[in-house]
Amino acid sequence: MVSPPPVRIAAPAKINLYLHVTGRRDDGYHRLDSLIAFAGVHDALTFAAADHLTLQIKGPCASALKNERDNLVLAAARGLARLAGIEAKATIGLTKRLPVAAGMGGGSADAAAAIKGLCQLWTLDPAAVEVKSLALELGADVPVCLLGKAAFVGGIGDEIAPAPALPACSIVLVNGGRKLATPAVFAARCGDYSASARFDYAPADAPELAAILATRRNDLCAPALRLMPAIQPILDAIAATDKVLLARMSGSGATCFGLYGDPGAAAAAALKLGRANPTWWIKAASLESDITQMTKSR
Repeated sequence: MVSPPPVRIAAPAKINLYLHVTGRRDDGYHRLDSLIAFAGVHDALTFAAADHLTLQIKGPCASALKNERDNLVLAAARGLARLAGIEAKATIGLTKRLPVAAGMGGGSADAAAAIKGLCQLWTLDPAAVEVKSLALELGADVPVCLLGKAAFVGGIGDEIAPAPALPACSIVLVNGGRKLATPAVFAARCGDYSASARFDYAPADAPELAAILATRRNDLCAPALRLMPAIQPILDAIAATDKVLLARMSGSGATCFGLYGDPGAAAAAALKLGRANPTWWIKAASLESDITQMTKSR
């Protein structure tokens, strides 16, 4: 029997352009309103036929996962096999380039990529095996990463609506190298809840997008700063770069981003930040509205 060819999938970073906490359910989960897009930096996954399910992790950020008892990629594989009524058999390779527990949905992006890649390897129809329900079971950010398009996300990640077209933009992502657990950030949040802040028109350019985002915020930034004050110098450093349009924290932290109008400005900012802070993880990238064409890893 001929084995299917290996599958390669990219798992781009998720970016919360704004994030409002709009309430809390009776079960303790918070309700959110967030505009999510993606960055042109990613983890990479490979999938090949095998007699057992195994995961091999390498890459510059792999060491952060070495003590994990389980991994979302393996959970996604087992869950998908369960829904399809088959055995979970594959050799999975994960090249980990995105920092862990960094507010960029790296684990969620990996899980979504695992669902996509294994559906190809195992020749499964995603609709037939209800991958959307599996995605939400794995984590709040997995459904939008599975969708792969800029979207407004509400509820606990289960309510996804298309976002207006976003203009061409560049970003610089900066992480100081320390993990920040999402549950701890939510637990540290206090005060009133925010209103939903969606918009229904396409910004003409990067400055207009930045102006729209400036009237919104990341409600998890304040509690994240209380837990990790070292985030503030990162935000300040980004805000001090030339031609930056907006400096903000993504997700529950600790990664922050700067928004720029063109790749040259982002590259120059990343170079300046890297020279001043050689221990930080810094990447200049494009802001992506649609990663469905980035399916194959590079």
